[in-house]
Formats: sequence, structure tokens, C-alpha cells
Amino acid sequence: MLHKALVRSNTLQQLPSPLVFGLMLVNGLVTALAWGAFHDTAGAAAAGAVVFGGGSLNWLALWLLPRAGRSFGPDKPPALALMLAFTALALILAIFAAPLWLLIALITIITAVAIYATWIEPFRLSVTREKIGFSDGQPAAGSPVRNTAAIRLLHIGDIHVEHITERERRLNRLIQQLQPDIIVFTGDFVNLSYNRDERTHGEIRQIISGWEAPLGVYCVSGTPTVEPLALVTALVRGISQITLLANRWAELDTPAGKLHLAGMVTTHDIDEDRRALASLAGNFPIDGFKILLSHSPDLAPEAAALGFDLYLCGHTHGGQIRLPFLGAMLSASYYGRRFVMGRYQVGAMALHTTRGVGMEGLGAPRARFLCPPEIVLWELGGG
Repeated sequence: MLHKALVRSNTLQQLPSPLVFGLMLVNGLVTALAWGAFHDTAGAAAAGAVVFGGGSLNWLALWLLPRAGRSFGPDKPPALALMLAFTALALILAIFAAPLWLLIALITIITAVAIYATWIEPFRLSVTREKIGFSDGQPAAGSPVRNTAAIRLLHIGDIHVEHITERERRLNRLIQQLQPDIIVFTGDFVNLSYNRDERTHGEIRQIISGWEAPLGVYCVSGTPTVEPLALVTALVRGISQITLLANRWAELDTPAGKLHLAGMVTTHDIDEDRRALASLAGNFPIDGFKILLSHSPDLAPEAAALGFDLYLCGHTHGGQIRLPFLGAMLSASYYGRRFVMGRYQVGAMALHTTRGVGMEGLGAPRARFLCPPEIVLWELGGG
């Protein structure tokens, strides 16, 4: 349903700019007439001007984003949505005879939030730090005690590249600074609007070619409508340090002990994904620390029941747009907001859903609010 909504809203980008401008004028006029009819005629023109001005300013801010190299999504669908929201707000305030200054204040606040959510927060990429102890049950050579060494695993999710921006450049700078022992990526290299763009494919390869770690870089594919497995295979082909785990295991001998990574191909058909996980579990390791890499958190109960120790995923973007006190507006998860972002304990298994790095495509606004992008650095081991 979310995918269909994004497809349909994206068609609004084809509207001629003069028509969009005309629609904003019409909404300003409707606001003025409603304000005069329900409230007072003296402030009607001002109310209409405020709605038209706020809508136009937001459209300008969205139109400038690709021209400034910040993001490359459509400007007309979110601008039209904000315009309708402003008109509805004005009608409600007119019916309740609210003062004109309140309309001005609310539209100013919403405009400031929209500009912050599109120009600033999507670039506030930070590092979240997590820790989990384990022992593979084998004492270090010549020692009666268990190995207490730790390794650093960096989890990256949902980069959704359109074109290279400051966000992607900061991502690679952070990787170089953190110097992780292992890097894992849980799907969605490309933005849905650009999954057939050869220039974008080349830029993705340029970005991920800079991902290096002594114990390897491992990835799984993301949402099939965003990036089919064949596309992901092509994106990583020839990049020697990256291993694609398509429904298979990788075993690593690390200073902290034996580590097993299982990589899932996620279809978002919950029954099919459960069958694939059950098949993967046919080769379940007896010893060592077991990590499941899956694009979404939708298999958490099944993975915990099988005996995984850690489940790393993304897909939800943390909701991407979160409201104060209410949290995520959407999650795109089978479990709704139950595993929308952060760390959870599911039985004996730890689950972590990253907020990811990038944003949704098609008609979705390239915006984050109260949900900044992140990468997650795990300290694994230590007994």
C-alpha cells in the first residue's frame, strides 16, 4: 500500500509548474473566502496571502534542494501536500474564530520544520554505539580462562543513494575514522527513483568501494521493488572486499571467537521469508556467535526461536518522520511500530533496527524529522 501511494503521488511531479502555481493561488483565494465567511472579512485577504505565501515558500525550498546538491526528489507532490494542509488549517481556525496571528504563527512553524526536515536533519549522520558480550566457549590457547577480546562491527543500512551528496561523503569519512573490524550492510543501496539510473549505479559502486574492514564487508539485498537481487549482484560485482550473502552463511574466526553471519534475501512475503529462514537454519552452526542479517525486522520471533544471538536489520528508517510523543507515523513493517527503530530483546536474542542513512523515493518527501540518519558501531565479545 505504501509503495502504491508513493507511485501515485509521484505522478504529480508531471504537472506543469504554471498549473501548480495556479492551484496555490486558488487555495489562497479559497482560504480568503472561507475566512471571511466563517470569521471576519477584515482579515480575509491577509489569511489568503499567508496560505499562498507559505505554500510558495515551501515549494521554493523543495525546488532548490537538487539545485544545491542536497537531495534529488520531486518538489511538486510535497509542496501540494503542504499547501492543502495549510488550507485545511486555515479553515479550522476560521470556523473556531481563531486570531489571524495564530494562523501566521502555525504556518511559520510548519514551514520552519519542513525546511529543517529537508535541508538539515537528513545530513545529521551520527554513530550509535552498542555492545553485546559473547564467548564461543573455547578458552584461548594455553589459558584456562575464556577469551575476553572484542571486535568492532559496523552496521550500515538503507543508504538509498540518488546521487553523491555530503551525506554519503560523511558516511565514508566516518567509516575511515571508526576503523571497524567488520562491516555489514542490510540492504537498499539505491533509491527507488534511481534504481535504473546508470549514473547512480556508478556512484553507488564509488561509495561502497571505499568500505574496507580487516574481517570483511558483508551485505544482503533490500526490498525487491527497490533493488532486485540481480541489481545488487551487479552493484557489488568486482568489488573484492564485499561479500553478498544471498540466503547463505559466512563463518569468521575473530579475536573474540567464532562468528557466524547468515544473510537473508527478503521478499516481504512473510510466509516465503519464513520458509527461507527455516531453510537457512538447516545449516545452523552448533558453536560460535550467530548473527542474522535481514533487510526488515519481520522475522524477529522466528529468528529468536531458532537461537540467533543478534539480528541486524533496517527497512523502517525509524519511521523517517516522527511526531513528538507519538513517534513514527509509518514503519512499513509487518509488526507495525513494534520494532521500528533501536534495540529490542526478543527472548534471548538482541534485535537492532537501524534508522538507516538515506530516505524513501518516488513521491515521498526527502525528509527526516526527529529521526536523524545513523550507522551503528557494535562492540562484540568481551566474554
